[in-house]
This record gives sequence, C-alpha cells and structure tokens, in this order.
Amino acid sequence: MQVYFVGAGPGNPELITVKGQRLLKEADVIIYAGSLVNPALLELAKPSAAIYNSASMTLEEVADTMKQAVQAGQIVVRLHTGDPSIYGAIQEQMDLLDQAEITYEVVPGVSSFLATAAALKQEYTLPDISQTVIITRLEGRTPVPEKEKLALLASHATTMCIFLSVHMLDDVVAELIAGGYTSDTPVAVVQKASWPDQRIFRGTLETIARIVAEGGVDRTAMIVVGKVLDCSYSLSRLYAPEFGHMFRDAK
Repeated sequence: MQVYFVGAGPGNPELITVKGQRLLKEADVIIYAGSLVNPALLELAKPSAAIYNSASMTLEEVADTMKQAVQAGQIVVRLHTGDPSIYGAIQEQMDLLDQAEITYEVVPGVSSFLATAAALKQEYTLPDISQTVIITRLEGRTPVPEKEKLALLASHATTMCIFLSVHMLDDVVAELIAGGYTSDTPVAVVQKASWPDQRIFRGTLETIARIVAEGGVDRTAMIVVGKVLDCSYSLSRLYAPEFGHMFRDAK
C-alpha cells in the first residue's frame, strides 16, 4: 500500500491514532488539509518528506500529486482533519485513485463531534432522553438533500451535532425552532475542541446566537443541541443490580 487517507483527529496532536502517527513518520509525501489540521502534527514528518497544503490545490492537483508519488515508489499520507469519512471530501479522491488503479487505505480518526462531547464532559445518549445522535450541517453554499433540511431533522428533537454552520447561527436557530425544538432547548457551541485555545459557550436556542456573537466565534466550532445538555435522566439499566446479563446475574 502506498496511499493512506489518515484522520488527523480534532486538533490535539495526541489524539491522532497510533497508526496514523506511524504513517506520518514514514510518509514521503504528506498532503494536509490546510488550517484545519494542527501544524504540530507535521513535525512528525521526516526531514525529506514533501509537504503540500491542499487548501491551495484543486482536486485534480491533489490526485496528480498522489499519482506521481506512487509512480516514484513513495508513500503518501493524505491528512484530513477529524475523521475523514465526515465532511472529508475523500470519496471523490478515492474514486480518482480507483480509476487510476491505485490502491489505498483509510485510517480513521477522532471526529470533532466526539472531541466536543469530551470538552463538554457530556454523553450524547442518555436513557429516556435521547438514544440517537444526528450529525448534519445547515445548507449554505453546498446544498443538502431535500429530506435533510435542518427543520425536518429537528422534528426528531434528539441530540444534534451541527458542523460547518456556526457562521450562520441565526439561521440554524430559526430552522431548529421551526422544526420543533422549543426556544429554551439547551445549546452548546465548542470552538476548536481539544486545541489549547478551545472555548465553550452555553445557552439556549433563544440566547446562543447573541452569546456566540459576543464571543466573536465565526468558524471552527461545533453546535450541539438537545435536552441531554441539561436534564434529569434515568440511570443505565446495564449496571442496575436487578438487570442480569451474560456477565452478571441479577440480584
């Protein structure tokens, strides 16, 4: 294998996987996702590695760089923020490699929505409150399928993690309320989860836009919406003494 799509994790360089770290150290060519990837990770590269910032490259330029490296017998790491399967735009890259009959491997990473939960010290799936997590984004320059409009997804009133939308927070709030969330639904916005300059903002759908605007947040932030952020909940049945299972008898 010569091409690896590697999840860089949410920002903290220690949150890349052991495998991802090893591949970065071995790579001859590294193509990383601009300002989204913590540059500290690039310090793992060997001195002879060629490093490209994909922020200034087109899809074809990225693919051509990978193809040329493969032809030269080099190892390529395509470094994406978080986990590459979520808003990583890797499918189109993989399709071009398939067309060129170049094999590759995907190495998963810690997504920012998970680092956000860690920052909030919050479980997204609480008994009696929410057993579903919706990962989505507000429609902007990139459209979303008609049945995935934010207001329609909001009708489930479950935990929702909203990517790439904090700069349109007023519109997010309007869509969520139109879809069924009440104005007092708790909301958290975490900017740069796991980075040294991580910031957390809490409020409700009624107040969060003002709070975030006053904080000067307009990018690199996750929006979390749902009752799990502030509620009473039932304890897990898994650890209840009367709840028997294959590893423990009921008492």
